[in-house]
Formats: sequence, structure tokens, C-alpha cells
Amino acid sequence: MKGLVYPKKVELADITVRDGFQHEEKWIPTPAKLWVLEELILAGYRRVEVTNLGNPKGMPQFTDAAELLKSIKASKRVSSQIGGVELTAITIRERAVDQAIELKQQGIGPDRILMMVSTSASHMKKNSGLDHAGYWAEAERSIKKAHDAGLKVNGTVSTIWGCPIEGPTRLEDAVTFTKRFLEIGADDIEHADHDGSAPPNKVHEYYSMVLDEIPDVTKHVAHFHVTRGWGLANVLAALQAGIVRFESTLGGIGGQPANFFDGSPVAGTGKYYYQDPNNVGLVCTEDLVVMLDEMGIETGLDVDRVLATGRMVERIVGRRLRSECIKSGRIPKNKTGF
Repeated sequence: MKGLVYPKKVELADITVRDGFQHEEKWIPTPAKLWVLEELILAGYRRVEVTNLGNPKGMPQFTDAAELLKSIKASKRVSSQIGGVELTAITIRERAVDQAIELKQQGIGPDRILMMVSTSASHMKKNSGLDHAGYWAEAERSIKKAHDAGLKVNGTVSTIWGCPIEGPTRLEDAVTFTKRFLEIGADDIEHADHDGSAPPNKVHEYYSMVLDEIPDVTKHVAHFHVTRGWGLANVLAALQAGIVRFESTLGGIGGQPANFFDGSPVAGTGKYYYQDPNNVGLVCTEDLVVMLDEMGIETGLDVDRVLATGRMVERIVGRRLRSECIKSGRIPKNKTGF
């Protein structure tokens, strides 16, 4: 029996400071966000998500968006690396794209922005305020003007394996949406399991379908949530299908933007999908990098520095997080003395 074949090398992005912190119900100080970004870059990450340029009234965690972008660009700690790092900001709507362009013109903008469609009509409306026809028109305009300004654009496809509002969805619809995003100019696609609905067999089935249609692996980014605990199993299934780009968060934090912040209700994206708002989050960065390292898959990362950063993130948010490896550490390579 032949063994399973995995990629020899993968490209990891960390999205703690955006997707991770957006679910936190307390303010994360800007210097703490900056420190996490710096540590990730010093650990070897070359793709990080910095902030969300959406309306800060609804998501007050991002009131410091412009300040944080300016600070990471000017950071002395990572001055020798920052030129080779791709900084992403989320821009769900066109007005946020316009802000990204304005910041780019000021010399402090992101390098890449992200727009998102959901295969579910209900989720599409809740997340963006537009129906599919309206959003595709806005995305096409926005991608063109972003490219004209020198910004890369990621097109995210959501509710691929299921919708927390509507329930079951069709994998074929997500493939169609992926192709449409690329046709209107998106540079790459994030395939997102935003609510933890994806079982590993369906992950393998979907990415096999996608790569049959669009075989360029550099175009595809896997994004898994762990609401039901399947995150690393889904990474394994995606690896087996041939996917080589993944993103994650330190401590496995993140999820739907907070609707309660610093003691007061805020808009967020509305009511939480789950009764337990802490039963969300993404694939855990620390556990992911240790697993890949043990599998002999090259990440280009300083694993020990990643683990140390994860321990500090627990102090920043003030609670124990999901990572197993910051408790147990890496698997010893030499005799331990026991």
C-alpha cells in the first residue's frame, strides 16, 4: 500500500491581529497588536492580516486601523523584513476599498485587500448588506480601482460547506463563485469555512473539484474554523488534495466580530451564530506549525518563536487559549532524561 503524498513545502499566513482579535470583547491595545505583528514577521511570516477597514462604529476593535498600518510600516524592529511582507486589510465594501486606496496613496496602506461573497444568499445579505447581484457589481468596480492603485485583491468565498443561517449549501456553487472572482480580476481566493461546517471528507472533495478547475495552487488559500473541532483534520484533508496555502490564528482565536465590546453592546455583524460565543475560532497557529514540522513539511518559520508568541497572546487577551503545543511544547528530538 502506497503512503499518502503531501506537499514538501507550504505557505502559511497568520491572521491573528485581524480575524483573531475581532472576536475579542475587550480592547486590544495598539502596541500589543503591533508587537504581535512584529513577532510573527520575525518568526518568518511573509503574509499577515493587519486590520479591517470597515465601519469602526460596528467593529470598534479596528478604530486604530490607519495607526496600526502606519506603525507596522515604520517599525524599526522589522525594518529589514517589511519590504518582503504582504500586509492585508479587510475591505468588505467599496467605501473600505476607497479608504485602502487613500492610505496606499499616503504610503501607509495595505499591500492586499479582501472582499467576500457567500454562496448563501442570507449570509451574503447579513455580512455585506447587499444581495449577490449588487455585491458582484461592487466587487468588479472595486477590484479594478484597487489594481489601478497597486493593490492586490483577494476574493473570499464563504459558506462553502454550510451556512449558519440557511443550513446546507452546494459545493458546486462555491466553485462557480471562485471562477467568477478570478474572471473579474481577483489575484487569489480564500476558501472559507467560516462556521466550522466542513467535515474532512467534504474538504477533500471540494478542493479536488477546485484544483480540477483551477490547478494553479498559488491561487488558493484554505481558511478553517474549529467550531466543531475539525480544524487540523481539515488541514490534513486539504494537504492531501494538494492545497499548499493556509491561514490560522495564534491560540485559535477569532470568529464573528464582537457584538459586545468594553462593557457595551455594539453592532458587530449582529447576533452571534452560537449560544457559546467562545466556542468559535480558527485553526491554531501553534499546533499547525508544530504538526507540519513533525510531518517534515517545510514552513520557513521559527517554530519556537511562534510558540513563545502564542504564550504572550494568552497574556494579551487574558485567558487560556486553544493551543495544545504551548502547553506540551514540541516533540523532543533528543533524550529527555525521563
